[in-house]
Amino acid sequence: MTKILITGSNGLLGQKLVHTLLKRSDVMIIATSVGDNRIVEKEGYSYEPLNITIKSEVEKIIKKHLPDVIINTAAMTNVDACESKRDECWALNVGAVQNIADEIAAISPKTHLIHLSTDFIFDGEKGSEYEETDIPNPGSYYAATKLESEKLLQNSTIKWAIARTMIVYGIADNISRTNIVLWAKEALSKGQKINIIDDQFRAPTLAEDLANGCILIADKGATGIYHIAGPKTYSILDLVYQIADFWKLDRLLITPSKSNIINQTAKRPPFTGFVIEKAKRELGYNPHSFVEGLAILDAQLKML
Repeated sequence: MTKILITGSNGLLGQKLVHTLLKRSDVMIIATSVGDNRIVEKEGYSYEPLNITIKSEVEKIIKKHLPDVIINTAAMTNVDACESKRDECWALNVGAVQNIADEIAAISPKTHLIHLSTDFIFDGEKGSEYEETDIPNPGSYYAATKLESEKLLQNSTIKWAIARTMIVYGIADNISRTNIVLWAKEALSKGQKINIIDDQFRAPTLAEDLANGCILIADKGATGIYHIAGPKTYSILDLVYQIADFWKLDRLLITPSKSNIINQTAKRPPFTGFVIEKAKRELGYNPHSFVEGLAILDAQLKML
């Protein structure tokens, strides 16, 4: 029986990890997050409140459970908020990762830490998809903290893997933050006009695919850096057009815009698709296409 502890289990990825692992009989799940458990399904796993920025809490939980794997999905990911709340951002994106790594080294040296990172560590000036070996050049404080967390793991003595991802979409229980698919669908369904940038490019990633990628890393005991994202890169405008087309909503409500006129505090990289061949080859990662992902999301929405 493999013990897998998930941080940030109230978030989109955290919930998908819990639901995916619940289908297995060979895994014991310890879900952790700040505050109460927001997942509707309460059976088949244990839940522990945990603030990973508090070292004593991390120590207590790791001592209690001695997990084989920790998947750290907790992070401050609001890129603009990270610019103004730098102490909070650093504490969660760097300090907390140091807490986990330190306690693994001290208490449970065999624990495999799988840490989530981001495409934003790259400047987006390459003009094509990024490989794991490309040189990072973060342009925002959020990106700088995520790169710092990568470096501290690379310099640690523990067993680690980093799963970099981007523009994750999906549906989860009682979650406050939305994502581009749900936001665009809702706005267009209400007949609202929306301005969408046409000069940034990303590979949309289905949350279930990202969860599966993390679990494949855990199952194989893989170490190092993996790019875990959707299989194809689109402009954000094209992405939203596809959302409109899938749900038969009005494209005329969508106005193409440039990044420099949209009010975004933090700098975003213009082009950050990922080469995912390493994850396919070494892990067996096989993500859904964007349209397939929208169909999965649509089926889930119909069940609500």
